[in-house]
Amino acid sequence: MKNALLLVNLGTPDQADAESVRRYLAEFLMDPRVVAIPRFIWSPLLNRVILPKRCAPVAEKYASIWMDGGSPLKVLSEALTAKIAQRLSDTRVALAMRYGSNNMDTTIARLYDEGVRAFTVLPLYPQYSTTTTASVEDRIHALAPRFADAQFKIIADYHDHPAWVQAVADQLRAHHRAHGRADKLMFSFHGIPAALVRKGDPYATHCEAGTRKIARAAGLQRDDITLTYQSRFGRAKWLEPFTVTTLEEWGRAGVKTVDVICPGFAVDCLETLEEIADTNAEIFKQAGGERLNYIPCLNDSDAHADALVQIAREAQP
Repeated sequence: MKNALLLVNLGTPDQADAESVRRYLAEFLMDPRVVAIPRFIWSPLLNRVILPKRCAPVAEKYASIWMDGGSPLKVLSEALTAKIAQRLSDTRVALAMRYGSNNMDTTIARLYDEGVRAFTVLPLYPQYSTTTTASVEDRIHALAPRFADAQFKIIADYHDHPAWVQAVADQLRAHHRAHGRADKLMFSFHGIPAALVRKGDPYATHCEAGTRKIARAAGLQRDDITLTYQSRFGRAKWLEPFTVTTLEEWGRAGVKTVDVICPGFAVDCLETLEEIADTNAEIFKQAGGERLNYIPCLNDSDAHADALVQIAREAQP
């Protein structure tokens, strides 16, 4: 039986223009796992109010970080997939996106036509959340009846896996060796609505547990790190403390330098390169800070590929 490792990332617009962004956001934001507002309320609000206002500004943000070959999330995810494939010569390795082009439906169908009957699905979200990993699970469960003789195993999370923890810790230590340590060290994770955590979403627990293990592996105390949440959307209460608010407070309080790392993202993307390294860095400076040092994601590093290969191998029957 032919085996495949299917890496799944969030997705990206095809181009850095308003129409491409509209198509992508329309699919992404209509997923009930992402926005839980009833569809009859949310759909007209999204399509008549939010998207017409947001698409052009978001497209400009994408354009500011666009790479040869597409968005950083696409380019770096593809490079990571290629490195993992080099290490798993006995397994078909492929990349799919949950939303947008190269989606899970077409990728799984193509692999099935190639003879794959055992799929190990690895969402590139280290921490489990109902807003991300659960949506991948939903899609797998919806697709499975179409491929009745295929087996699917989903790796739910790897937030505390020793190989991944060590890779992030080594990335942090390498930055400190090369550049020294800033006045403050921030771990910034993507936020989710606080109500989801109250209902049992383990995301915040995973963020905290992973932070503690990374700190230990990097030779730091947990108190050396400030954990914050970024990218809040809408009016609902989201997990706190907020990244941008904390940076503003630090700048006003006389903090001059900040190191920021984002262990919730497998590869760099809009939320890290534009939001943190550009917009939030400028906000920190305007509040009185001097320099925000963004520490890149693991991206397509050898350490990242090695860690994910180990995680995938351990998950195989």
